[in-house]
Amino acid sequence: MTYNTKVLLIYTGGTIGMNRNPATGALEPFDFEHLLNNVSELKQFDTQIDTCQFQPPIDSSDMSPKLWTELSHIIAARYDQYDGFVVLHGTDTMAYTASALSYMLENLTKPVIFTGSQLPIGQLRTDGKENLITSIEMAAAKDAEGHAMVPEVGIYFNSRLLRGNRTTKQSADEFNAFESFNYPHLADAGVNITYHRHRMLTPDFNKPMTPHFRLDNNVIIFSLFPGIREDLIRHIIHTPNLKAIVMRTFGSGNAPQNPWLLQALKEGTKNGKVIVNISQCMQGSVEMGRYGCGYHLQEAGVVSGYDSTVESAVTKLMFLQSHYDDPDEIRHLMNRSIRGEISA
Repeated sequence: MTYNTKVLLIYTGGTIGMNRNPATGALEPFDFEHLLNNVSELKQFDTQIDTCQFQPPIDSSDMSPKLWTELSHIIAARYDQYDGFVVLHGTDTMAYTASALSYMLENLTKPVIFTGSQLPIGQLRTDGKENLITSIEMAAAKDAEGHAMVPEVGIYFNSRLLRGNRTTKQSADEFNAFESFNYPHLADAGVNITYHRHRMLTPDFNKPMTPHFRLDNNVIIFSLFPGIREDLIRHIIHTPNLKAIVMRTFGSGNAPQNPWLLQALKEGTKNGKVIVNISQCMQGSVEMGRYGCGYHLQEAGVVSGYDSTVESAVTKLMFLQSHYDDPDEIRHLMNRSIRGEISA
């Protein structure tokens, strides 16, 4: 049989491909072919669906930069053979992986769509079937000129396609597990699929995709809270080999005006550490000039993360640190959108 399109389905692990162990009651990965046998609807596609899987499949809590690099290698090695890619992934760290891959796959001209489920695909009420079927349809979709409808990394869940590096997990229990609070949906799936093309990235279809395989994870995330201790903050800031900090602040990017905190941040910046200000709020943007307590952070050398998610900010730092040695260059690029990750 001759197919019009080809999609590679990559199974990394996650709830969608799990079964319940009758002895322990715990969810465990099972054979990938069994997953496909549970979705007979895939045979109705006018699309050749090939498969590839991590050996062994992993719980997404065990995801790491090493595995992101492996995933990038899988896609890069097969990039010319397929029209799109669907990655089955556990929900807990899916937003981190999607963000990382958005940076690692430069000038992406084909869909890389992450999906998964809250219930195993073999269960009666699973959300996995619809998520998988629609993700494959989106990965194979092309416009009248033969270009991909979704030329970027996305997360498809519960009838909506979201930009991967704008997305965060919002619920551990509901089917609408993900949302991109600071960026509208790329597509909505109802009776028909509505693609919002004006919201999507526009790659140069005449140039190749450039994969990157290096990440530098000398970065940490910490959240401010009332009563945070000076000795602990100083210990973090002066950690050897640490290159960057994602600092989760209050509201629109505010922090306590304790002199010791501002002094510690200044010392960190002076020593070459990149400190990025991200709001603890799920929606909204950091505006350090709005209040005095945010303005003082700016004076201490802290850079704004604007409306970035934490997942996107930390993976962007890993990517930039692996390519640039100059902290000022990294600070400059953290203030610029390189893959549609911020609205600045």
